[in-house]
Amino acid sequence: MEDDTLLAHAGRHPFEHHGIVNPPVYHASTVLFPTFEAFSNASKARVRYGRRGTPTSFALADAVSALERAHGTVLAPSGLGAITTALLACTKAGDNVLVTDSTYAPTRQFMNNVMDRFGVSVTYYDPLVGAGIADLIEDNTTVVWTETPGSQTFEMQDITAIAAAARARGAVVIADNTWGAGYFYRPLDHGADISVQAGTKYIVGHSDVMMGTVACNEAVFERVQSTWGYLGHMPGPDDMYLALRGLRTMGVRLERHNDSGLAIARWLEARPEVTRVMHPGLESDPGHALWKRDFTGASGLFGFVLNDDRSEAVAALLDGLKYYGMGYSWGGFESLLIPTWPQRVRSATTWEQPGQTFRIHVGLEDPKDLIADLEAGLERFNAAL
Repeated sequence: MEDDTLLAHAGRHPFEHHGIVNPPVYHASTVLFPTFEAFSNASKARVRYGRRGTPTSFALADAVSALERAHGTVLAPSGLGAITTALLACTKAGDNVLVTDSTYAPTRQFMNNVMDRFGVSVTYYDPLVGAGIADLIEDNTTVVWTETPGSQTFEMQDITAIAAAARARGAVVIADNTWGAGYFYRPLDHGADISVQAGTKYIVGHSDVMMGTVACNEAVFERVQSTWGYLGHMPGPDDMYLALRGLRTMGVRLERHNDSGLAIARWLEARPEVTRVMHPGLESDPGHALWKRDFTGASGLFGFVLNDDRSEAVAALLDGLKYYGMGYSWGGFESLLIPTWPQRVRSATTWEQPGQTFRIHVGLEDPKDLIADLEAGLERFNAAL
């Protein structure tokens, strides 16, 4: 089955629900059992309590499993909830976790403020380490955390090489796959054990729902599912319905994000004010060969650096924009542009690129309008210097 067909059909069983196309939305806490015998065997029932799952949650989890080529998936009420579930499932006191230095900032915050408090040591590593990760794996290393491309600076990681080294030492590889979305990239196909997504982004696609997914291979699914159950991480039914609705159109949306993102990245690359564009889909990007090897496309999120970082010029650029909003998250239909400071969230590597770094999300607007908006912003930027 091709991916776009899968997105339209995975997780749907219309004739189990009177022929209705979309799975029903179950608002459920209590689930009743008709007999004492059935109640006594409740632990064997797939539907036994709202927090443990309903046909609504099973439809979304099954669809994500099909998308990610996973054995099973659990859901969380946010992307960070998915991250923490995966990490807690695979660690215990005394363990060590290797984390890419380009990781999502809230992942770093959880590592430093929660995992450390519970006796799990964290070692940050250069995202470009590749097979050299083998030299960093200790006897107590149980998890290698990856993210490709990395947050803010978009380094590509060789997950295939990292996973081979980790597997040889018995460590679990977890990949933050929000950028690839399971559509342009599938970490499990490249040796990772777990693929985590902030479904808030491209699965939902409309900036109106928080959602997290943890897609697992067979080797780790049972312990992830058990930990998920202990944590009580069940999203609300209406959020799951909206995630399913977004999933159905994710393919066509991502193709537009891909095309428009690359068009704007190439336009920025030609601007004199721009000293660097960080987009692995560009031939000039250091990670382009890895991206071309492993990915089938690019999302709308990337970074760039301007030749100056004076606050009055940055404000002049941002404050007059018509079509780019300033706000956290990304992956929705709307375009976003925010300044970033990668040097503040590094410990194993340094960020020494002069000028102001930005993160841009190219939405579904017409790229001609988006380019015109950026052009006017850069004119204001220049005038303020």
